[in-house]
Amino acid sequence: MKRLLLSLLALALGSAAQAQDWAKARLEKSPRHLEWVTLKHGNREVKAFVGYPEVKTKATVVILIHEIFGLSDWMRGMVDQFAEAGYIAIAPDFLSGAGPNGGGTESLGSGDAVRSKIQGLPQPQIDADLDAAVAYAKKLPAANGKIVVGGFCWGGAKTFLYAAHNPGIQAGLVFYGSAAPAELIPKIQAPIHGFYAQNDARINTGLPAATEAMKANGKKFDPVTYEGAGHGFMRAGEDPAGSAENKKARADAWKRIKDLLAKI
Repeated sequence: MKRLLLSLLALALGSAAQAQDWAKARLEKSPRHLEWVTLKHGNREVKAFVGYPEVKTKATVVILIHEIFGLSDWMRGMVDQFAEAGYIAIAPDFLSGAGPNGGGTESLGSGDAVRSKIQGLPQPQIDADLDAAVAYAKKLPAANGKIVVGGFCWGGAKTFLYAAHNPGIQAGLVFYGSAAPAELIPKIQAPIHGFYAQNDARINTGLPAATEAMKANGKKFDPVTYEGAGHGFMRAGEDPAGSAENKKARADAWKRIKDLLAKI
């Protein structure tokens, strides 16, 4: 009986974490214009969440690539937070069409279902989805023509890969994501700004080689490691139950994000 109760408790806690009620509550209070759009390329349609800043002038567009957990409430909240910082933000749901009846992240339910689908996405499709987001961004009347791509965990790795695919972006923001393979690094033109956690050996063991490869090819790569933080600190640091280290890392990272984007 005790084992059953513990299992039920674990399931309940897992469901609560997945629901991210705290992120959804913040999002629903946003005063900014937020909307769903459909990006199209070939026969494929991709849902994307877009947020607009309250600014007087045209703004830089930041295209965000979600975690392995898909386009979650937290990810949509990040769209709003980039808009709050003064940027047009676009987050495609790369799982569009992968769920039941052609649904996306929201139709897949559990985290395991989302992970299993996302790990099977072909890289050419991901690049094409991002190309569609870039094309959409370039046509926005409120956009100034500058485009930055940023991603978290799974999305961080895809950001590095997309920088090699599209040399025309202004910058890449890689949050605790692995680097592109060495053979693709010569194709990168944009500066890559890295955000890494101290307690994240799975990702960090690849940093020395990535740093050396970028340097050897004359590319700009400035990785910063946040002391005491764990993998996923941008999300975990926003969670009310998050650790002090993750909260500090998130706050420091946000200051750096704003400083970097202000110079683009």
